[in-house]
Amino acid sequence: MATGDVPALAIALLATGLLFVVLSQAYRFGARAVVAAWWEETHLLRVELTERVLDPRGLTDPPASGELLSTATSDTDRVGRVLEAASLVVAGTAALVVAAASLLVVHVPLGVAVLVGAPLLVGALQLLAPLLTRRTAAQQEDVARTAGLATDLVQGVRALRGIGAEDAATERYRRTSGTALASTLHAARAVGVYRGVTTLGSGLFLAGVAGFAGALAFDGELSIGELVTVVGLAQFVAEPIGLLGFAGQKFAEARASAARIAEVLARPVLTSGGAARTPGGEGRLELRAVTTGPLTGLSLTAAPGELLGVVAPDPRDAEALVALVAGRVAAEEVRGEVLVDGVDARDLDPAAARRAVLVEPHAVVLFEGTVRTAVDPTGAASDERFAAAVTAAAADDVLTGHPDGERRAIADRGRTLSGGQRQRIALARALLTDPPVLVLHDPTTAVDAVTEEAIAAGLAALRRGRTTVLVTSSPALLGRCGRVLLIDGGRVVAEGTHAELSAADAYRTAVLR
Repeated sequence: MATGDVPALAIALLATGLLFVVLSQAYRFGARAVVAAWWEETHLLRVELTERVLDPRGLTDPPASGELLSTATSDTDRVGRVLEAASLVVAGTAALVVAAASLLVVHVPLGVAVLVGAPLLVGALQLLAPLLTRRTAAQQEDVARTAGLATDLVQGVRALRGIGAEDAATERYRRTSGTALASTLHAARAVGVYRGVTTLGSGLFLAGVAGFAGALAFDGELSIGELVTVVGLAQFVAEPIGLLGFAGQKFAEARASAARIAEVLARPVLTSGGAARTPGGEGRLELRAVTTGPLTGLSLTAAPGELLGVVAPDPRDAEALVALVAGRVAAEEVRGEVLVDGVDARDLDPAAARRAVLVEPHAVVLFEGTVRTAVDPTGAASDERFAAAVTAAAADDVLTGHPDGERRAIADRGRTLSGGQRQRIALARALLTDPPVLVLHDPTTAVDAVTEEAIAAGLAALRRGRTTVLVTSSPALLGRCGRVLLIDGGRVVAEGTHAELSAADAYRTAVLR
């Protein structure tokens, strides 16, 4: 462009402005697309983890809830960011190719040096990737362990206060959190070293290209204009090399998180089940010579429409029985047969089996919402059925004692309710489900005697004609049962009505203490 050529200058400025507009809009829409893909992938991974955890076939040795939360949040986010890293690889590679091609036009050896040297530098940086992966894996594991402990402590804070163990719990969390902090700093140091080496490497590469160009200019092989062009391109090359290094860091971190996600997804199921057979709906539950855990050759039958009581003085027997019927025991750990309407539970479709047999555990879990949504999570029940279930569970006062009634708010895990109220809401939820077979484990341990009598009467009336198994030591509930079984040493040792068995010392000791 000649000196004083105003039109040419205007065209150059306009072209430069247009170039920056294109660059700005390309970054805007490109970044939007990358972030959308990143979060979409993160969402899909979280859904996949959720489906695996909620699989009706169960999960062998499931991680603690806090660990699962860490995996479903931070680990999925790291893996999702691989898409961002991939876009940086594409952008950095394209920039290097364009820069190298421009240098080839100016001077072939310089272009070849960039085409050969840049990949070698990026490849050398990847030698540090395994270190990043190992330290990131250790960091995520320690953070997940700390999150799991925090979840457990928050859930059990009332019990900790009751036994005066707050200081011990705080100290335990402090140690675990300190370990997680040390792991995080250890990983951060590795990231710092990696980034430092990346910056140093790109800087040395820039200096090498500029020095080579300077030597060529000194020898007269490059003009001053060509030297300026080469130095500018060499400075430009430093940025894509840095992008490729950053992408390598993200890939290394994602590998560690991906391994943790894959470990959860690859855990075997508790029960394989069968896809073709479903229970007949009669409501017959039968155990034949079952041996698992503390249970040894246990046999019992709950006939259709029967209200059956089961007393197990040893809590381990009760827990094992409930876990077995709920399908929380791996098939290879069970000898004998568990039959639902005459069909082996191992041959049943897991989802169909759980619709046929509902097990309400002793530990109450309520979700945040209202009393109505806690009792009727699907929202499909009529007002009459809802009222009948609440009345049978003697939970009317939970509604009538609050101005919002059934819209009364419930905090996470029912923290705004008393222990007895939580038990009764959970019982109402189980009764509203109205399965052919309902198994209740100690459903009234947190209520007073008068309320317990009301629950016993309401339960017997509402479940008339439906099979119900009560694993309990409550005289009020057992008195309503048509038949009661006493389990000792993992097997049934006595059978009769509550009144008949009350003459036996072992039974009286279990239920009349």
